[in-house]
Parts: sequence; structure tokens; C-alpha cells
Amino acid sequence: MTAWGPLAGLAGEWEGDGGMDFSYHNVEGEVGETPYREKITLKPFGPVDNGEQHLYGLDYRMAAWRAGEDDPFHTEVGYWLWDGDAHQVMRCFMVPRGSVLIAGCTANAGDTTFTMEANHGDTTYGVLSNKYLDARAKTTKYECTITVHDANSWSYQECTYYEHAKGGKIAHTDRNTLKRVG
Repeated sequence: MTAWGPLAGLAGEWEGDGGMDFSYHNVEGEVGETPYREKITLKPFGPVDNGEQHLYGLDYRMAAWRAGEDDPFHTEVGYWLWDGDAHQVMRCFMVPRGSVLIAGCTANAGDTTFTMEANHGDTTYGVLSNKYLDARAKTTKYECTITVHDANSWSYQECTYYEHAKGGKIAHTDRNTLKRVG
């Protein structure tokens, strides 16, 4: 798995039941906390060759559920990528609300902690939204810090900064620790 660099420790099936989502709640009209559990699958693939660039990746699927609910309140699909020659970690994903992003950072192959970032308007590590969200909840920045603890656990903290039409500037933060289940 050395070809996957700092992503190698993320390959597998994961679950975490200690998630906390801090975001604007439209029904209540205010910012609040939502505990959640999630499942993540990251399947290795590669190499993918773009001319002289060679990427190794993880096919990514995620779903999160609020306590006591059967249907997920949030899902993501995408890829985590490693460009070893350029020392770039990338996370490319889409959520079914009509948002897509590519976040990235410089890292070394043996790093166990790294922070990826995407900014609205950037053409490399950037954020896109559908027209409705752009007018009502424009994402301006995304940051995600990953920490691989050992072969059986890793954690993340991510923050999506957006301008909400009713709530002003919001720092939507999610965090969880995932344990290997497969």
C-alpha cells in the first residue's frame, strides 16, 4: 500500500458512532448540534495515469445517520487521491444537494496527519454548487484535517464555511473517529 502514501491507512471499511455535526438547522432557524453515526468504505485502485502524472486512489462512499433514524441525513461519493511525485493529497466528492469539491494539500508519503483545503472560485482546489445553494448557502471554504491513529482507527475534523441567507456566516463543523470493521 506504499503507492497510496498517506492514504494507505484509510483503506477499508469504517464505522463511527461518536460524530458531532455543528450546523445551521433550517427548521429551528438557528445553529445547533446533531450527534450522528456513519459508515465509510474506501477501496484502493490505481494507478490512474494522466500523462506523466500517476495517481493512486481510494473509491469513497459515506453515509451518516442521526440517532434513531433509518435513513441517512448525509451521503457522499467520490475519490481520495495521492500524487506521490507532486506530494499532493486530494479529496474529490459530491453530495446529493448539488455540491462538488476538490480539496487538496501538500503531504509526505508517511504523514499521519494532513489538512486539505478548497476555496470558492479556485480552479484547482475549489468548490462548486448548484444555483439554489449558491444563492442561499454559498460555500466559501472547506477544510478537512485527517489523523490516522493506528491500523484500526482514524479521525477527521472538517469545516465548511458558508454564507447562509437566513443565518449569516456559518462554520459548519463535523468530526468523528472511525474504527475499522472490515
